[in-house]
Amino acid sequence: MAKTAKKTAGKSNGKTAAKKKSARKPNAAFMKPVTPDAALAAVVGSKPIPRTEVTKKLWAYIKKNGLQDKKNKRMIKADDALKTVFGGKAQVNMFEMTKLVSKHVK
Repeated sequence: MAKTAKKTAGKSNGKTAAKKKSARKPNAAFMKPVTPDAALAAVVGSKPIPRTEVTKKLWAYIKKNGLQDKKNKRMIKADDALKTVFGGKAQVNMFEMTKLVSKHVK
């Protein structure tokens, strides 16, 4: 019975703590500018930008060129510029995409 009491007490405290908590602060590692290599620079530009911006620009490029699969939105079709970034693959899922892109930043 003691375990049940702890769980209910913990839940009520969690809600009040969540209300008092301030806005989330971004991780400094994600905000550190990275330099895209030549293959990735063709898509996102060559200036050093944070990883978060690399991902945003990549998604903007994908949506602008209609490279997202119509039936399965998780799959990204590669055009000529993205094929070099994706290691020659014609199609990757969005989770694999971030892993492949990380190889093209310094």
